[in-house]
Amino acid sequence: MTRRDPEDILRFFQARRSIRAFSDKAVSDEDITLIVHAASLAPTARNIQPWEFVIVRDKSRLKALTGMVSPNGALLGGAAAGIVVFCRETKYYLEDGSAAITQALLAASALGLGACWIAGDKKDYAGQVRAFCKGKEEDKLIGLIALGYPAETPSLQKRDVKDMIHKETF
Repeated sequence: MTRRDPEDILRFFQARRSIRAFSDKAVSDEDITLIVHAASLAPTARNIQPWEFVIVRDKSRLKALTGMVSPNGALLGGAAAGIVVFCRETKYYLEDGSAAITQALLAASALGLGACWIAGDKKDYAGQVRAFCKGKEEDKLIGLIALGYPAETPSLQKRDVKDMIHKETF
């Protein structure tokens, strides 16, 4: 693998934001498939690949799903699509699913789309969302991704990396 320009790498990661307001423009099936493909390439413990992705585009279903995950997930109602991420129950389901969601968010950003991760694991609504998506009892809700074209440009608000690095100990 060829080394990339470090500044290009940082610019790519700095461009990704959690988008909570979306335009009315539809997201293509091809883009959604590419995003899920990128997510499926995430690292996974013992290469189990426990993830499953449910795409919700129908506005009435998005509205019903939004009602389940509100108030924190209310932004889903304005999205063009939702990606509901489940993992089969394995020892590292949460780590595997979180890695997949992270890669989906990065892929969406690379395509010029906006996305926001809505928590799922251990939330009171996890069972209701699983039933809504007709998942199996052993399917763990990792999270939901609100997806669409951004109608906002949030500023970058991150801690300085120098404040996070500790050499050998805290």
